[in-house]
Amino acid sequence: MMTEKQRFIKTLKREKVPGRVPTFELVFFLTMEAFGKVHPTHRAFHQWNQMSGKERDLQIADQAWLYVETAKRYGHSAIFVQPNPGDFDGTARLLTKIREMSGDEYYLTMHGDPTCAIPDGDHMMDFSARLYEDPDDILAEQERLMRDMLDFAEKLNKTDKLLDGVTMCSDYCFNVNPYFSPSIFADLIAPVLAKTIAGYRQLGLYTIKHTDGNIMPIIDQLVQCKPDALHSLDPQGGVDLAVVSRQYGDKIALCGNVNCAHLQTGTEEEVIADVKRSLRDGMARGAGYIFCTSNCVYTGMPLERYELMMDIWRKFGVYA
Repeated sequence: MMTEKQRFIKTLKREKVPGRVPTFELVFFLTMEAFGKVHPTHRAFHQWNQMSGKERDLQIADQAWLYVETAKRYGHSAIFVQPNPGDFDGTARLLTKIREMSGDEYYLTMHGDPTCAIPDGDHMMDFSARLYEDPDDILAEQERLMRDMLDFAEKLNKTDKLLDGVTMCSDYCFNVNPYFSPSIFADLIAPVLAKTIAGYRQLGLYTIKHTDGNIMPIIDQLVQCKPDALHSLDPQGGVDLAVVSRQYGDKIALCGNVNCAHLQTGTEEEVIADVKRSLRDGMARGAGYIFCTSNCVYTGMPLERYELMMDIWRKFGVYA
């Protein structure tokens, strides 16, 4: 019998898996509602350096337990880990503890994207000017960050294989269009993205490239960078999963597409119809689809809506 990790990896390779479509979430923030515990990223560890070794062990174990229990309760095949603290020691200890608790059952992934994302409002004007005035500097910054991230990942797996893959989470797009024009993306972002993905692959790591919004003007470039999968295929950005699957499903695995707006504020009927649509369109090829939301299970989304989504997945997300 295959582990959830094996099923997830076969799906990244666009190979058929028996039974249910693999599922995971980029982040499941509703841990207080589901388990009565604060999500690891919402915990303030400014006194970490003052903690005794036992206190640190307890904090790491509690975080690891929460990640594993979330995967168990909701049938996830993969765990996206957000180490807190995020230094090498904290990251390695958390990944090690998750492996101790769950064996090799789950695919473990974490963020590692050196490419530029949409800047926040305070920096958008200055950064937009730099795209035209200092392109070489922007490329150099990304290259430096790329080397640091590849070194970090290599070090994590040097003794024990703690990490299975990297999920690259720089967002490039608004709902109406990409922040980066296709030409700027081709000159400044895609080269570093492709080089980083190739670097992770040399380390034996799989890659999932995440970006919300309307990716269609740059989707050719994203696919040409050769990540193993694209996430999140955002319907609020006009991304049609059926179209993307027909055009690119033979080249890349696909993740997501359940409309988060329906999950948060839609009717129950809208949620049910949208989840069934996502499953139908994603499963059409018979392989290469990972079921999940079009963003993450974020704070403010009703837990009962996510659980409704997963009930539908359990019933209808099964390959014949």
